[in-house]
Amino acid sequence: MTDEQSRTYVEQAFARRDRLTPDEVAELRPYVEAGLAGLDRGELRAAWPEGDTWIVDAYAKQVILLSFLTHPNLMAQSGPGRPRTYDKVPLKFETWTADDFEKSRLRVVPGAVVRYGSHIAPGAVLMPSFVNVGAYVGAGTMVDTWATIGSCAQIGQRCHISGGAGIGGVLEPLGEQPVVIEDDVFVGARCEIAEGVRVRAGAVLGMGVYLGRSTPIVDRASGAVSYGEVPPNAVVVPGSRAVAQQPGLSLAAAVIVKYADERTRGKTALNDLVRD
Repeated sequence: MTDEQSRTYVEQAFARRDRLTPDEVAELRPYVEAGLAGLDRGELRAAWPEGDTWIVDAYAKQVILLSFLTHPNLMAQSGPGRPRTYDKVPLKFETWTADDFEKSRLRVVPGAVVRYGSHIAPGAVLMPSFVNVGAYVGAGTMVDTWATIGSCAQIGQRCHISGGAGIGGVLEPLGEQPVVIEDDVFVGARCEIAEGVRVRAGAVLGMGVYLGRSTPIVDRASGAVSYGEVPPNAVVVPGSRAVAQQPGLSLAAAVIVKYADERTRGKTALNDLVRD
């Protein structure tokens, strides 16, 4: 089959996933494995940039969801510091050799858990953290200690995802856009970004910023309020916004206090030494 025929085969199988026979599930497995391999290599993505927008590819999510049907739970290898796991999705580095790591130019610190079917681009650094299936982590990005990258989340190049930050994932609904963190973004410690929010290139999120689709993003200088997208180079901190209909009550908000300048960049600059 051609790639297009394989895609059609998977899409048709997904449409009748609750009616597939055991033989059909067995026939489907090689196509699902090929899709997972494409996600793992970064050739297939749950969303990709096109001009100034991001295009969602529901096929990528179909592959992941069908893998829960076509693959049984298996016990993974264990060793010192590696407890037993029993899962349908193997770990990304389960079979890697030292040569594989050298070629990939990755640095993976003990405690980093990465599921197969996620793509980690060259030069990335993974501290003890979790990266879920379908995620994409760009070149030179640091995923710091106890940070989590959810299924299908898209992380750009040269980003820093600080300690304890949570980048939400999305598998359902199929057409839903995942969280997108574009290039050169700094995400502060304990931030939470979910519900398909897009953080545009060069933005800086201070510690503890929570962003969902319904979170108002207030520009302090202009008073403008937006939702679901942080502008390029915006410096954002947590804040609150009064509820006009109920005096004395306020709701959480994100506040743009300024736009990144050289002083800001000096504070958030990446250190090439940790990526060598």
